[in-house]
Amino acid sequence: MKLKQQPEDFRVEELTAATGGDSGEFAFYRLDKTGWTTPDALAAVRRRWQIDFQRLSYGGLKDRHAVTSQYLTIWRGPKRNLTHERVTLTHLGQRNQPYASHEITANRFTLTLRSMSDIAVSVAATALAEVERCGLPNYFDDQRFGSVEDSTAFIAKEMVRGQFEEALKLALMAPYEFDRREAKREKATLKLHWGDWPTLKAKLPRGHARSLVDYLVSHPTDFKGAVARLRPELQGLYLSAYQSYLWNRMLAAWLTRTLGAENLASVELKLGKVPVPIRLPDEKRAEWDSLTLPLPSSRVKLALDDALTPIIEEALKAEGLTLADVRIRGMEKPFFSKGDRPGCVRLANLSHDHEPDDVNPGTRKLILKFDLPRGSYATMLVKRVTAIV
Repeated sequence: MKLKQQPEDFRVEELTAATGGDSGEFAFYRLDKTGWTTPDALAAVRRRWQIDFQRLSYGGLKDRHAVTSQYLTIWRGPKRNLTHERVTLTHLGQRNQPYASHEITANRFTLTLRSMSDIAVSVAATALAEVERCGLPNYFDDQRFGSVEDSTAFIAKEMVRGQFEEALKLALMAPYEFDRREAKREKATLKLHWGDWPTLKAKLPRGHARSLVDYLVSHPTDFKGAVARLRPELQGLYLSAYQSYLWNRMLAAWLTRTLGAENLASVELKLGKVPVPIRLPDEKRAEWDSLTLPLPSSRVKLALDDALTPIIEEALKAEGLTLADVRIRGMEKPFFSKGDRPGCVRLANLSHDHEPDDVNPGTRKLILKFDLPRGSYATMLVKRVTAIV
């Protein structure tokens, strides 16, 4: 199976009830793009219009390898359109407040899965029927974990453990398959001279890594202080990645304990297999459909008699943690988010069709159409219907 063989194979449209009117200080736009990440597309807009980043507000990030549509506002932005290298910004009117993520009602997907055999199409159709009956587990998918290579390589995990030197090493030296030559060279230099901060300062090019090394020249063992000086947006990514991994473990534990192995299959994610329901006992349907799990952090307080308490404790124990441990001791920032996430997703407007693949002769393509709530991953549906093991 091939997904995203060409950008048109992955289409996503942000759905919202937000509209633009005749007045307000916030210009409201639709952003249509192909082959760009959302931040890169907006950076191009900012350069063209000389707009400061703080004037922009948007609801979510959309994939680079896709055809996407989403919405944003610019405070006192130009009341006109813009076209730039597969990026189109369309002015839709004015608003009195910035656009925000809570205004996204859903994301509408049209996915084309290519190079499939007749058997694969048949298996996918069976799995889609199971998803309609049982729902889709709302796991965070691999995109959430960025450059994390395995479950032992979470920077935030080392921060939680108080191992700040290890956290800094991972942040600065962990290999990433998409590293460019310059990044690989910098990481090799850091590995070779780690601890010899004056030498590293002399050898590293100007940039974020050297600024941290410069701090260590004066504070050679203050790794907590160096970690605190990592860029805030990176700190946020590190914490959200580990928190999402822990949440996935919690959902997997709930499914295993509540539904039982006889009602589950598994799907392979980058960081390991996770269970998915293939049958849903009638007596469990209401509990599953209403399941909400907290994002794990020390700020979550569960009663001892809460039915979720033993499940969450079981999931965190495998990491050597309790809820109270999920924090960064001795640092006011960063901190883990507090909130809840539905365990089950019910897809709206789900349909599928298949036909000969015009790109890969002799195979078929499967076309999926569906709506997902904000924050849920379309790629989880793809894995669910194509990679059951």
